[in-house]
Amino acid sequence: MREALFLRQNQARWQQYAARPAADPNELAARFVALTDDLAFAQTFYPASPTTAYLNTLAAQQHQALYRNKREAGGRFGRFWAREVPLVVGRHHRTLAWALALFLLFTALGALSAAYDDTFVRAVLSDGYVDQTLENIRRGDPMAIYKSDGQASMFLQITANNVRVALLTYAAGITGGVGTAYLLFKNGVMLGSFQYFFYQQHVLRQSLLTIWIHGTLEISSIVLAGGAGFVMARGLLFPGTYSRAAAFRHSAREGLKLAMGLVPLFFVAGFLESFVTRHTEMPLAASLAIIGGSAAFLGWYFVWYPIRLRRQLGAPAAAG
Repeated sequence: MREALFLRQNQARWQQYAARPAADPNELAARFVALTDDLAFAQTFYPASPTTAYLNTLAAQQHQALYRNKREAGGRFGRFWAREVPLVVGRHHRTLAWALALFLLFTALGALSAAYDDTFVRAVLSDGYVDQTLENIRRGDPMAIYKSDGQASMFLQITANNVRVALLTYAAGITGGVGTAYLLFKNGVMLGSFQYFFYQQHVLRQSLLTIWIHGTLEISSIVLAGGAGFVMARGLLFPGTYSRAAAFRHSAREGLKLAMGLVPLFFVAGFLESFVTRHTEMPLAASLAIIGGSAAFLGWYFVWYPIRLRRQLGAPAAAG
C-alpha cells in the first residue's frame, strides 16, 4: 500500500485519537492496539517516514494514558451493561440489522414451507410435540405443554440451553459467519413453522399471547447473538488496514462482549417461560403488558440508548 493511501485511510482516526480522550479504559485499550498495528505496518513499509515518527509518538501517548487509567474505580460490573455493551451495540447496529433481516427471512421460509408441506412441521418440531399439542388443542388448552414440567427444573434447563445456543451462535462466527447464518436459519425456520402450525389449528392468537411472553426476550437475544457472530466474522473477512489477526482479535472481543451481555436476558426469559407462561388463563392486559414491556426494553437498550450514548461521547457512526 502506498503511503498516501495509508494516510488517507487512517489520518482522520489518528487525529480523533489525539483530539478526543477515550470514553473508557476499554476504548483506550482498543485505540492502543489499533495504533500499534498501524505503527508496525508503517515501520515495515515506511521506516524513515514522518508518518512512522508521528505514529510512534501517538502510540506512546496512548500507552501512558492506558497505564494511568489501569486502576479502575468500583462498579466495573455495572459499567459493563451501562456503557460497554451499549457502545458495542451502537458500533455495530448495521451488522445487527443484517442478522435480524436474515432471521426474518428464515422465519418466513419456515412458515411458507409449513404452508406447502403438511409433513414439514412434524419434521421440524417432532411427532411427539405435534401430537401432544393437537391433543391439548382438542382439550381446549393449546398451551398446556408449558405446564408439564416442574417450574424450578424447567427454569434451569431452559436458561442453560438458551445460553448455550447463544454462545454457540456467536462462536460459529469463526467460520466466517457461515455457521452463525446456519444456526439463525435453523432457529428461524423452527419459529416460522411453529407459528404457522398454530395458525393452521386456528389458535394463533392464543399462541402469540402466551409464547411471546418469554419469546420476545428469548428470540431477540438469539438474533443478537447471531449479530455478535457476524461481528466476529466481519473482522476475520474484512480486516481493512489492520492485519487479519489484529482485526479478528478486536472483532472477537466486541462480539463476545455482546454475547455475554445477553446472559441476563436469557435468565429473565427462562424465568418468564417457567413461572409465568404456564398461566394460560392470564388476562389479556397482563400478557400485553409483559410483551409490550419486553419489546420496549429491547428498543430502548439496543436501539435508542446506544445511539444516544455514542452521540454524547462523540463516537463515529456505527460500523457496516
